[in-house]
Amino acid sequence: MSTHEPKRGYILISSDIESEYQRISEELKPSRVVGFIEDEFKIEHAKAVVAEAYISEAQTKYLILGANSFNNISQNSLLKLLEEPPRNIELIIISPTKSNLLPTVRSRMPIIKGEKKSSPVPIEINLSRISYKEVFEFLKANARVKKSEAKALVEALYHKATVVEKLILTSLQLQNFDKAYRLLELNSRPQSVLAMLVMSFVGEKNAN
Repeated sequence: MSTHEPKRGYILISSDIESEYQRISEELKPSRVVGFIEDEFKIEHAKAVVAEAYISEAQTKYLILGANSFNNISQNSLLKLLEEPPRNIELIIISPTKSNLLPTVRSRMPIIKGEKKSSPVPIEINLSRISYKEVFEFLKANARVKKSEAKALVEALYHKATVVEKLILTSLQLQNFDKAYRLLELNSRPQSVLAMLVMSFVGEKNAN
């Protein structure tokens, strides 16, 4: 019985992309594995994947696509391949978050969670009692984060608010979290997006 179901591959959510790539490559031996591991997955990488996929193989070949971020153009160019992969081709996508991937990509492949080798991004601030001084220090500490790191911080802030502190978010706060992902995808300044999120907790505290 094959252990590599389903045939179309899967999406693996893990922040440890390089380690997961090495682990999967070892597990799939002696099958052929071709890796496309990047910081940002761009259109030229997608074209290389498609070209590799259409090189015919007698045995199953695994294409592993791993990146901290995937731009939308590159994802759209992979949709046909994900929908109808050539014979003996299986694709595995490794991404630190589901939000990196378009709904059209996520709908074509099952999503599995990788082992959490690293703990979630620590959020030291207490959102239910946050002050302007703490907001300033938080934004200063995260002044140079990349887009992928900012997405992880947004998730960590949401987890801290709803799971750790068990806060009931206002409709504005919920909208801000939803808006944050879209703004980061549109390449808004990460610090501005983080400021929007944490400032909404200051306003709420002062209103209570």
